[in-house]
Amino acid sequence: MTSSTPRRTVLAAALAAAAGTAAASAAPAAALVRDNPDTAHALAPALVDNRFWTSYTDWRSGSAVGTRPVAGHRPGLVIAAPAGRTDYTDPHTGRTSAWEYASWTSPVHTSTVPATEVIASWNADTPPGTWIQIELRGMYNDATATPWFVMGRWASGDGDGDIRRTSVDDQSDGRSSVWTDTFAVDDAASGLRLASYQLRLTLHRTPGTTSTPTVWRLGAMASDIPDRFTVPASVPGLVRELAVPRYSQNTHVGQYPEYDNGGEAWCSPTSSQMIVEYWGRRPSAEDLAWVNPAFADPQVCHAARFTFDYQYEGCGNWPFNAAYAATYPDMNAVVTRLRSLTDLETLIRAGIPAITSQSFRKEELTGAGYGTAGHLMTVIGFTADGDVIANDPASPGNEAVRRVYRRREWENIWLRTKRYNASGKVVSGTGGVCYLYFPDRPTPAQRKALAAVGIR
Repeated sequence: MTSSTPRRTVLAAALAAAAGTAAASAAPAAALVRDNPDTAHALAPALVDNRFWTSYTDWRSGSAVGTRPVAGHRPGLVIAAPAGRTDYTDPHTGRTSAWEYASWTSPVHTSTVPATEVIASWNADTPPGTWIQIELRGMYNDATATPWFVMGRWASGDGDGDIRRTSVDDQSDGRSSVWTDTFAVDDAASGLRLASYQLRLTLHRTPGTTSTPTVWRLGAMASDIPDRFTVPASVPGLVRELAVPRYSQNTHVGQYPEYDNGGEAWCSPTSSQMIVEYWGRRPSAEDLAWVNPAFADPQVCHAARFTFDYQYEGCGNWPFNAAYAATYPDMNAVVTRLRSLTDLETLIRAGIPAITSQSFRKEELTGAGYGTAGHLMTVIGFTADGDVIANDPASPGNEAVRRVYRRREWENIWLRTKRYNASGKVVSGTGGVCYLYFPDRPTPAQRKALAAVGIR
């Protein structure tokens, strides 16, 4: 659970309202086929579109001003020759600094899903004294355009020569708005949708240096999720459990309150750290030297610090968590939406756990022992009865993190877009949002599973 949920709840409410006139859920089609998820996916209406630029060919497309692609086992984009200089006043330090910059603008991507919302993701290395800005500009289905919206300003570090990573509030064109990390149409009941978009990436460095960010992945998830209080039940199709490390956010209650008031709010970075370590990566002793040696599991403190969004004032910025995971060697990370528990089974079958976002009242999830307006947990498997095995960081200690939640309850609280809170007020759910972290060189089975849920 996170103390930053009020702002995330506002975002989710906007998205739930936007879904009011959308098409029916994809879950019925997914439930038609138990042992052939590819068939189920083919039957499901398109609700989510993912487009990521990752290859050398991708980076040679679009429009470059001072950037160049680099080849290798992990192609990327770097500064070749700065296009100019700009001053940036960091709103979180008050410091104004000059930066050299270069940019790359993607080709126009026409989404297969005219969208009510878009969430960008990026994977990058930003050495000290460098940072990146990600922007989105789109075309509505009435042939009018949006302005450029800032989707994030990212630096993996927070040293004296770095900016403070930040989202940007108060961005709107009167028809759509950016809520922390998500572009959302203000009133989808009007029929307005984002039909296509471009992403612009601006790389910055300290003037006179040769340092450069390297960006390996840039893209976005566009979606139009229907308004729904419930989703149809899916049919269990997998029995498997992945050996994912278990960490409790509550081990860190009161620690480093400058990062979202301490561990009680760290569900997202705690979940991220579990998956990073599942893939065999972790911060070094040098990385962790800043953490109080009396604190257990210092890597969770580290994850909280380096996912913290200084504008959101929390560690729950979805793309910032993905970007953090991708700072580890040869790791990829994206934010997307899945359509059903069948999608999650497809990933677990291939050895890929997922971090999911959900909200619920205490009585809606048997065995949780709490209710929440927004919470991240890690799905690591399914029981013989089809129930969900989750590493839930909102547990009293590491030994209690592994939970088994009833399949029907769990899929509904994750996939719905609307719900009733404890006061009986209609509020919102996140409609299947998840983070996926995976190696740059996935196995053939993992590659096939990722492609089956739209990630390439």
